Amino acid sequence: MTSTSLAALERHRHEFGAAAADTRLALLKRLARTRLGSARAVLRLHEALCFIRAYPDNAAVLAQTQTMLAGFAGRADLRAHRTALTDSGIAGTPVRYRFFAGQAQWLGQHWPGHLRLDRVDTDAGTRIATALPPLLTRAEAHALSELKLSGYAALDRLRGRDETDAVFMLRRIAAMPGNGFTREAYSDSVDASFVLAPGPATPSRTAAHFAGAPLVFRREPPPRQRPDLRAEMARAPRSVRRMSFSDGEAAVELARSAMVTRARSLEAFSFADARDVWFVDDGDGLAFAFAGVLPQRRHAVASYYGGLTLRNGVPIGYSQSDIVGRSAALSFNTFETFRGGEAAFTFARWLAALRRVFGTTSFSIEPYQLGQGNDEALESGAWWFYTKLGFAPRDAATRRLAHDERSRVQRNPHHRTSPATLRRLAERHLFFDLEAARPQPLVPLAELGLQSGAALSARAGSDRERAVDAASTELLRHCGLRSLRGFSADQREAWRRLAPVLELLDLAAWRDDERRALVALIRAKGGRSERAYVARYLAHPRLDAALRRRARGRAGRPTPATKGRR
Repeated sequence: MTSTSLAALERHRHEFGAAAADTRLALLKRLARTRLGSARAVLRLHEALCFIRAYPDNAAVLAQTQTMLAGFAGRADLRAHRTALTDSGIAGTPVRYRFFAGQAQWLGQHWPGHLRLDRVDTDAGTRIATALPPLLTRAEAHALSELKLSGYAALDRLRGRDETDAVFMLRRIAAMPGNGFTREAYSDSVDASFVLAPGPATPSRTAAHFAGAPLVFRREPPPRQRPDLRAEMARAPRSVRRMSFSDGEAAVELARSAMVTRARSLEAFSFADARDVWFVDDGDGLAFAFAGVLPQRRHAVASYYGGLTLRNGVPIGYSQSDIVGRSAALSFNTFETFRGGEAAFTFARWLAALRRVFGTTSFSIEPYQLGQGNDEALESGAWWFYTKLGFAPRDAATRRLAHDERSRVQRNPHHRTSPATLRRLAERHLFFDLEAARPQPLVPLAELGLQSGAALSARAGSDRERAVDAASTELLRHCGLRSLRGFSADQREAWRRLAPVLELLDLAAWRDDERRALVALIRAKGGRSERAYVARYLAHPRLDAALRRRARGRAGRPTPATKGRR
């Protein structure tokens, strides 16, 4: 009876209406009183509850689902199978993962009593032994050198009784001289494995919910047909608003938890700025939260925003968009629990939200998202998912390969693209241009970075600080400024970050109004929300065109190295 009830709950999850709601409620009540016999069954019930929480039929079904989720950690079958459910993200179960620096510091700050090192990872123990001495006093470092203690043994000898081994190490790394980037690099070089023990408020998929999201009960199944991207992007979301700081914090915490409980990491969430979070209400219970990053973590030219997809406040997926002008490089993922339904529709609505919030009209999918070095993307058929929506390669070789593969499918509907062919197809970007007659090329940011590096070396060799000082001063002169008086600390940093790139351009040939607009753009780069910078970049076509030409090796004034040889 138990297995039959669970199977029925799963089988009818896409059925809605009064009769379906009554059936679902009866099944939920029956399963609430039933002890399941395996870890797999417990997981299946949990995922079914999370799905229903995102797509509730009515108030009664929602209340029953919330009650069952709230008490899930206390279920006898959950406790019996806790070890087998490690890494499931279910409340009451541990999470083991090699958390990245930003994630580990966040967990250590919020749940210091629950985070410890996973001592099964003996290789990490060796790296910890090497990394510890520079973090300690000279006397401690000398003792470790003399005694040849292993990393875990050294931590046990040195840490306080009120600190776990993980928290002691993380706090010592946080106290290192330098900046956040050097400390992050040091932490990630240790590459320690962690265990997050369960607690009443530790991250879990069970409790994941944003209370500020709109609630809509379903009367019919979510849309599963393939959407028309152009038609969807012509339909604007219901509303866009900047979230209050407290709501922004809640959205960021939810996004970070979603990554922790799924053994994933996204830099845009780890270093998100709660002051720069935008809530997009798309209607029908679908919403997106776009989170910008802290000013010190922003890129020199591009802007990037992490995105959390919400259904009735439940996180059902995440994304990242790297924006330059009207172009956005996309990363999109629907969590496994919510696949097989409206993933394509949700993706289309996400593009509509990006267009509304950032003015994006050209979209690209990078090779990793398509399967290059990403087995999950290959197995899920990511390349076909995007091409069936209208994305296409631009290079001739991939277009020919795609044409040949489609011909095989037409001749034999049962044909399945081989993994080898999918890997070849995934070697190049896919593109979709809303304005088909005006495709936006990718901005070669890596090439710009290398060119600016060569110019800095030509000016002062390895003394980057002196070279950047000189580039910043020259930029001041070109823009008619004597100083950065009135600029905030973040705006000053944005100026220094952009100066080596702008040094590649012939700013002397620009009009005065274009240079004034450039100053405003740089200030926006270090402002409260990077959305303002995106808007100013869109309004400065000369900058965008000059950067693209320079990266392609055309136009732009000679670099200092060239001038030095003349």
